Amino acid sequence: MLKVTGNSKNKNEGIMHIRETPMSWLIRVIKGALIGIGAILPGLSGGVLMVVFGIYDHLISFLGNFPKNFKKYFLFFLPVGIGGILGILLFAGLVSAAFGKFAPQFVSLFIGFVAGTVPSLWKTAGLKGRGRNGYIALVTAAIAILVLMLYGENQLTSIEPNFLIWIGGGVLVGLGFIVPGLSPSNFLIYFGMYSKMSDGISSLDFSVIIPLMLGVLLAVIAFAKLVSILFERKYEIMYHIILGTVLGSSLAIFPTVVAPGLTAAGLLESGLTFIPALALVIIMFVLGMISSLLFSRVEERFSPDK
Repeated sequence: MLKVTGNSKNKNEGIMHIRETPMSWLIRVIKGALIGIGAILPGLSGGVLMVVFGIYDHLISFLGNFPKNFKKYFLFFLPVGIGGILGILLFAGLVSAAFGKFAPQFVSLFIGFVAGTVPSLWKTAGLKGRGRNGYIALVTAAIAILVLMLYGENQLTSIEPNFLIWIGGGVLVGLGFIVPGLSPSNFLIYFGMYSKMSDGISSLDFSVIIPLMLGVLLAVIAFAKLVSILFERKYEIMYHIILGTVLGSSLAIFPTVVAPGLTAAGLLESGLTFIPALALVIIMFVLGMISSLLFSRVEERFSPDK
């Protein structure tokens, strides 16, 4: 899992001493695929999963110091990028279909995975100390993201997408990577764009894919350096904000995604009765936590950071 020590210089030195193996490369492909799925799955955030998988700090360090050590960073992120593209392209249609019919069960698997990493995130957030400011940042961020997601769950308006609108959607997706806890898919649902996005990606509609990618690139260029500076100067506050957004976004998913799927209308759509539906939610959550713990053990054994 994620281990951060020292300043950005230490991080750069860490990336330079990574020893690659075929297994560590494959692990990052899998991480990338899960991050890609998280980026398009309502209620989740690609940024949260990047934090969970220990990718986020390396990304911020790379973008904040670009183009220093470009080749080493490129080789590190290549399998992550390949996995992310595969995850988005191969699972966009599946995610859209599963979210429509089995949203509570499908999302519970991911939330269980995230929940299994919270102790590690808590430890990482306190590496440089944990005081009053850290706790305030954590609670404030958790409440803010919880309220934001609860408010933004309903589709209040519908926008007819065009090239510029899709770029704006890409900026939201990019912010989901730069700002862990921010779930772009929730806002795309809010504007009536989510199903059109998932359909466009699954059908390889480049009139959707290209402006989305441009928007992601714009968001990364515009905000990565700022975030990198904030991490260097305010590590405790920034990491507790991230931990708060992880907790707040995870909690918000239960009333916004899981609970509606257990109502009469949700059960009718899934074809399940209440007890089996609830049992599957619990089982998927537990499976997610177990998978998280097992994945952590595999990663510790084959980690290239050692």
